[in-house]
Amino acid sequence: MMKSLSIAATGMGTQQRNVAVITNNLANVNTTAFKTQHALFADLMYQNYRVVGQPTSDSGTIRPTGLQIGLGSQVNGSYRIFTSGALQQTDNSYDVAVNGRGFFEVEMPDGSVAYTRSGTFAVNGDGEMVTSEGYRLSGINGTISPNALSVTISETGEVWQELSGEEDLEQVGQLNLSLFQNENGLEALGRNYFRQTSASGQAQSDVAGTEGRGVLLQGYLERSNVDTVAEITNLIEAQRAYELNSKALTRSDEMLRTAVNILN
Repeated sequence: MMKSLSIAATGMGTQQRNVAVITNNLANVNTTAFKTQHALFADLMYQNYRVVGQPTSDSGTIRPTGLQIGLGSQVNGSYRIFTSGALQQTDNSYDVAVNGRGFFEVEMPDGSVAYTRSGTFAVNGDGEMVTSEGYRLSGINGTISPNALSVTISETGEVWQELSGEEDLEQVGQLNLSLFQNENGLEALGRNYFRQTSASGQAQSDVAGTEGRGVLLQGYLERSNVDTVAEITNLIEAQRAYELNSKALTRSDEMLRTAVNILN
């Protein structure tokens, strides 16, 4: 079979995966704190028909160029763009945006720790600050009173409540932010959660606003950083690349048919 058939097929498969990544970005254009993904491409192995540098005579001459035929392309991975999205004011006391680097720590039902940029928080029936799924935030050891007049979250993550008849605010917790050596090494779990891996390195948790961490803004949410114009452009390019590979597949099939007819 002609190699161009299989090569074109790998190109079509690669662009299908590329379109899937782009489509996922567009589907999450309104997802709080979503980070754009991009596909990474790589060529496949090569077949050597003439090896470069091979001797061509007994007098010591060597071949200056070789003949290699590539066998196609593949999606080698994907990476996220962790730049901050635009900030949207909500005026909800329990909405918190990270202005800069860092992830909130969340206690998952199985006891593990997950990390998120989404600051859509609430208070459960026990007065604990939780995510929209009801998962507790790490560092909030106290509870918020049902009689609290207001709750204040500082730029450095201190959580204070104002109680009736009390002059001073009462601190009920501390929201820290975690940094990672390699943010792209995090494993996405869905629902805006990530899990650390050996590739991401250990979480480095500390107070917001310290050692490169962003500050917290109460009453704001971070929007997705998806650039819709750029994604539509990428989608058009991927579609054209798919069509070109499809045409190459069709032409190769026609050439193969012609060759078979001549032999017959």
